Amino acid sequence: MTLPLEGAKVLDLTNVMSGPYCTLMLADMGADVIKLENFPEGDMSRRFEPKVNGESYCFAVLNRNKRSIGVDLKRSEGQEIFRRLAKQADFVVENFRPDVKHKMGIDYEAVKRINPAVIYGSVSGFGQTGPYAAKGGYDIVAQGVTGIMRMTGEAGGRPAKVGIAMNDIAAGATLLYALLGAYIHRLKSGEGQYVETSLVEAGLAWTFWEFGAYFGCGEAPAATGTRHRRSAPYQAYKTKDGYVTVGANNAKLWRNFCTQVLGRPELLEDPRFIDLPARLRNVEVLQDEIEAVLAQQPTAYWWERLDRAGVPGGPVYTYEQCLADPHIGARAMVLEMDHPRIGRMKAMGHPVKSSGEIARIRTPAPLLGEHTAGILAELGFGTSDVRALFASGSVYDSTRA
Repeated sequence: MTLPLEGAKVLDLTNVMSGPYCTLMLADMGADVIKLENFPEGDMSRRFEPKVNGESYCFAVLNRNKRSIGVDLKRSEGQEIFRRLAKQADFVVENFRPDVKHKMGIDYEAVKRINPAVIYGSVSGFGQTGPYAAKGGYDIVAQGVTGIMRMTGEAGGRPAKVGIAMNDIAAGATLLYALLGAYIHRLKSGEGQYVETSLVEAGLAWTFWEFGAYFGCGEAPAATGTRHRRSAPYQAYKTKDGYVTVGANNAKLWRNFCTQVLGRPELLEDPRFIDLPARLRNVEVLQDEIEAVLAQQPTAYWWERLDRAGVPGGPVYTYEQCLADPHIGARAMVLEMDHPRIGRMKAMGHPVKSSGEIARIRTPAPLLGEHTAGILAELGFGTSDVRALFASGSVYDSTRA
């Protein structure tokens, strides 16, 4: 079955997480993603541990379905290769600091001159404009600037980073939908365009409830542990052997929780918990009352009772427990593939299921410069030209003897 982006060409100039996540999604949907890498280091995530047979597992899971060409963009020969790649690209994607691409002559205006229909996407720490545009930005910097670190963790504790690279992934996903939106526009009009986002804006754009509360009544969101700021009971509670989440966030669910799960119907008439505002005012006492019951049995017992009562809830797993859960297996979120050096390896599954195939794992992550010679041939370089480019150090292939 033809994938939705089959035939589309992507020139990928990205590194580490935000940009590579975006181009991974394009690649999974069928686009021919050519990852242009410097050498001998390549994408910085190639250095990340753990390594198997010298190859980074982290790089391998994020860069499948891509091809790699090693090019020295500081050389005139490298610039010519870039221009040929950019001229035939539907998308060019980069995550340099804003000034870097201009200094290298690979910015949108430079590409647009040779490919007016190109869709060029950028992701940076703070965006391409504004007083902070030139500043460096990593995921943790963006989590700090957006206030997300002040909303995460336990009340009164130190600022806490979200446990994953949230702003990186948010930025990659945001750039992805912008690129696809621009692509749909081009299919209708023939016009290319430039789109850009940042780690800061993409993360901030995920804070809708907090945004509404701040401008609605001036509330500044603070860390609340696992609690919801608008509902109770809605958090993780301690059990005999761990924690269980409970989402009894409306009148029916609260009643079912008290009567069918806790066996404490008297809580329904307790003035401290009589309605949602009262429960929120007395959330600490409510936690004590609930945990006094939940501490008597293990998490699995309570999950079963919650499910039987129709109250959303579940265990607080470790990551290992999540990956081993049969539901995750049934939803094909852990797949397997072969890598030329790592061997048989695990791959992250596709989070979207569909009636027609929209994504597929076709090839493993490339070795650094693995496809250099083949891509040069596709660009019109003859055999002698390719040999000369390798001899001059303008291009690179880590597999070349």
